[in-house]
Amino acid sequence: MRSRRFTTRNGTELAFSALGLGTAPLGDLYELLDEKTCIVTIEQAYASGVRVFDTSPHYGNGLAEARVGAGLRHLPRKDVIVSTKIGRVMDAFAKPPPKNPDVFSPGFAGGHPHAPRFDYSYDGTMRSVEQSLLRTGLDRLDILLIHDCDVWTHGPVDAPVRFKEVMEGAYKALERLRSERIVAAIGVGINESDIAVKFAKAGDFDVAILAGRYSLLIQNALDEFLPLALEKNIGVMLAGVFNSGILATGAVPGAKFEYGPAPENIMERVRKIEAICAAHATPLRRAALQFAMAHPAVVTVLLGGVTPQEVQANSTDADQPVPAALWRDLQSAGLLSPAAPIG
Repeated sequence: MRSRRFTTRNGTELAFSALGLGTAPLGDLYELLDEKTCIVTIEQAYASGVRVFDTSPHYGNGLAEARVGAGLRHLPRKDVIVSTKIGRVMDAFAKPPPKNPDVFSPGFAGGHPHAPRFDYSYDGTMRSVEQSLLRTGLDRLDILLIHDCDVWTHGPVDAPVRFKEVMEGAYKALERLRSERIVAAIGVGINESDIAVKFAKAGDFDVAILAGRYSLLIQNALDEFLPLALEKNIGVMLAGVFNSGILATGAVPGAKFEYGPAPENIMERVRKIEAICAAHATPLRRAALQFAMAHPAVVTVLLGGVTPQEVQANSTDADQPVPAALWRDLQSAGLLSPAAPIG
């Protein structure tokens, strides 16, 4: 699998595989998973050339982190990049808070029986990192990301308050960990392009995960964030490139978009994209993946997977060429931004 070398602010060189494994599904997202299958899936990802493993305390209240640690335990630690996040601290004795009706976030069918608590303070960040090391059983973490400090998660009233808390607390903690070379890189994990821009301008970040904002369906990250990332040398770890599923499954009954049922206008747009892909003998999911990989700011594309077969299929799609004429036809049909780099 292709890789891209990226030098962080503290001089560490990281080799990002073109694909990374996003482990939200391994936290029992939507369904309870078999433990052994999860571990074999991680091992298969490595065997397929994946060297980036991204996780978070949020995914199953720490369950995904534990599974990542178990899956990597017998693999060469020096060969992989492990990325996790801060912003939520687990409390074994408290009940989860009531859901905020102003925000939308995917739910987990299982996970650890621990209650998450948002904490973007300096001390909360250090506590979160310690908990992640304990759950994974690893001796170090390569990338630490500020997680979900956006309107999507906190709502329009609380999001600015949380941003201030991050910059006065979590960011300073992460800067210290990076300057002491305890971690190689720091960044943010965000669902909104405008908030990603806000963070990129407010701090000195190495990397950023942007979920769902640059895909065959949505390209609003082209307006400001991706050019800014190139300007500031921020390595972009793209996630959500299938927009919760529809760009992998196609416009089938029950297709998911943004964690919910796909509306008819999205279904119709995907049907048009599928038709052009079919004309070029290219599977939709392969086109969606290759499109995401092509932007020069992108260092890796994070894809989920819950079986060894899924991660092997992802690896195959990453390595197969896509006809250049497909991109031109999508642009001619008004289905792809003219500003999108298509090689």
